[in-house]
Amino acid sequence: MSTDTESRRRRSTIDSQDSPWDQDHRGGHLHGPMCDRLCVASLHSELRDACTPSLSPSLLPGPGVYTPKCPSTHTRLSAHASEDVWEDATNKTTIRAENEVEANKLANNYRFGFRKWKSHVTERPFEDRSDVVKELYSELNAIKPHTGHLITCGNVVYVLLFGWWVSLAYLLVSILMFITIIGVPYGKMCWKLSWYFLWPFGKSIQELGGGVERCCGRFPHCEAIPEDVEDNEDTSPILLPSPTEEPIPDLLQGPPQHKPYWHRVSTYVWLLLGYPLLAVVHSLACLISWLLVFTIPVAKMNARTLASILLMPPENLSVSTCSKRKPQGCETRALLCCYHAVNWYYYKYTVDGINVFAVNLLPLVIVSLVIGYVDKGNQFASSEVKFATAVGSIIPLSYYIGMGIASISAQSNFAVGAVVNATFGSITEMTFYITALLRGHRAGNACLQEIVKSALTGTLLGCILFIPGICMIIGGLRHREQRFNSRSAGVSSALLFISVGGVFAPTLFSKAYGNLVCDNCTNSTGDNTTSGSFACRNCHYDLSENNYTLFHSHIQPLVYTVSFLLPVAYIIGLIFTLKTHSHIYDIHVGEGHVTGHHGAVVHWSRWRALAILIIATLLMSACADVTTEHIQPILSQPNISQYFIGVTVLAMVPEIPEIVNGIQFALQNNISLSLEVGSCIAVQVCMLQIPLLVLFNAFYDVGFVLIFCDLHLWASIFSVVLVNYIFMDGKSDYFQGTALVVVYLILLASYFFAPSPAGC
Repeated sequence: MSTDTESRRRRSTIDSQDSPWDQDHRGGHLHGPMCDRLCVASLHSELRDACTPSLSPSLLPGPGVYTPKCPSTHTRLSAHASEDVWEDATNKTTIRAENEVEANKLANNYRFGFRKWKSHVTERPFEDRSDVVKELYSELNAIKPHTGHLITCGNVVYVLLFGWWVSLAYLLVSILMFITIIGVPYGKMCWKLSWYFLWPFGKSIQELGGGVERCCGRFPHCEAIPEDVEDNEDTSPILLPSPTEEPIPDLLQGPPQHKPYWHRVSTYVWLLLGYPLLAVVHSLACLISWLLVFTIPVAKMNARTLASILLMPPENLSVSTCSKRKPQGCETRALLCCYHAVNWYYYKYTVDGINVFAVNLLPLVIVSLVIGYVDKGNQFASSEVKFATAVGSIIPLSYYIGMGIASISAQSNFAVGAVVNATFGSITEMTFYITALLRGHRAGNACLQEIVKSALTGTLLGCILFIPGICMIIGGLRHREQRFNSRSAGVSSALLFISVGGVFAPTLFSKAYGNLVCDNCTNSTGDNTTSGSFACRNCHYDLSENNYTLFHSHIQPLVYTVSFLLPVAYIIGLIFTLKTHSHIYDIHVGEGHVTGHHGAVVHWSRWRALAILIIATLLMSACADVTTEHIQPILSQPNISQYFIGVTVLAMVPEIPEIVNGIQFALQNNISLSLEVGSCIAVQVCMLQIPLLVLFNAFYDVGFVLIFCDLHLWASIFSVVLVNYIFMDGKSDYFQGTALVVVYLILLASYFFAPSPAGC
């Protein structure tokens, strides 16, 4: 008996039992016909963790894969086709999502031709998220049980980075308020807050007025409960339950009445002398802590103090130590309570669906445009600084473009999604390429054309070698061995062969029929006679003016033919994978898995996403213009090859969001999508971007010739062959990923030590 037959029988025996997954969804109205549709499922690991109960390891045939089999479906298959259908069914993937929009986005991830996107395009129900994520969005106004230590490395770092100078500022303002005599109440408040901000952990700032019982005079260690705790008791598990209400006559008598807040002279003294100084201090601390990302709790603490606490009457504020035990009958409103200054999970934090790192990098776009177009004489920033900021600004713009594409595709049908992906999927790279070609043509600089070719090749090499390699390494360190759909990977590999063969066909043709011309030749004997051996510093194939017939009659028609055939092959690949042979991917969204009762609240509507796409594209054009304008000093460095700049910085920086997506897929044991990330970009480079550049050159001649140097040619061919060899068995581990990354680094070393191209 073969190994495959034995494993199938074993799966059939296991799946005939009632697993926890089956029991859970039978109770969720998953009926017989639905079970037939979910015959074989490979569950998406991320959604499994978020939406399903944990499965028993004994029921899992492999890491992150669960394959229940329904006998009713298999018995209906015809005898002559049962084996083929069984093999196809094993590739079936059932995805689960919170709503239909998210399910459509996940389905697009598996479709060929669509760029893979990790982040959610809809708001996830807060009550369904983990306690770790809920903690990230805490407003620091709830006192909760705390059993850990308050003296941690993060809290000590807070004191060194923020605590001492914020506390010192409060101390100085307190002295100022005492000097004014009128502002003595605010001086006392600042004195208490100076000690609080020096070490705020385990302490709370409470509001004692506004209809809330003042009990802290009698119970100095009381705990503060937000006013809306009763309304959120079921949805906010981090809050303490409301205390048992008991009539306490002596506490119901409020304190002596004070004048209204805006009818006091001390209020205006505070707003003129004390508040502005502290506003500057808190704003600076808030900005620094927000940019550091992992110290966002400090940013929230400073923002809440600036916007609320410092604008309240001083007699309504009380600073006390949070106690684990709460006396009965004590109820106040907590304004601020913080236990930790650092949380390493804040890399997951989002603002309106946008990752916090993309939010923080967005001001870099404005900075790069201002110094690029305002400081023409390089008086405030050098060309190197302008180049670095412009290249860095491409990262957030690429993220926004990817988010916009995913949002529109998820809310539209397949046709609209395909058009949006084809139109904007390569807009980041195309904007830079066209801008560089235009500037090089106007300045008569042939180096920029070689830089564009280097960037094209660098993107191809990075997507073939580096992205799959780094994903295999990181995924393999968490999971011993990862499996992927070898048949779908075979389709991508075949398209890569076609792409590389088509793109480099004119180069091979020119080397077969072109005339080799050598310049800067000297005789080794020292004279200029024809005898003896010659050493030539520059040799190239003459394909243009001096060999007009070969280029215009043979090579140029070949370039146009290849540029027409490559998009046709891309369209055929779409039809093959999405229509005639869609069972290779076989993506199915189970009705029982979509929790539609939450609704689909999208972060960006279609029109908003389209507007952001257009704005990001315009900003990308401006940043690309600044990059190409100030790239010449970088190219003039004698120790760095122009090839190396193109294949590294200009090629891989726009792909950083895609690399992050691929790594996240690999960590969730979904290596198939990680590999598709690189394959999708590489195929789009060869089958869409290069033909578009040829088409652009046909209408506006910028001197772009689809002929690459030998290093580009052999590096690309070798990379495709290597990747196809590694992908043959449908398995991946960190060793295979290391092999790909090492080869990529070897090629980068070759580019680093390669001589600069001719004419540069």
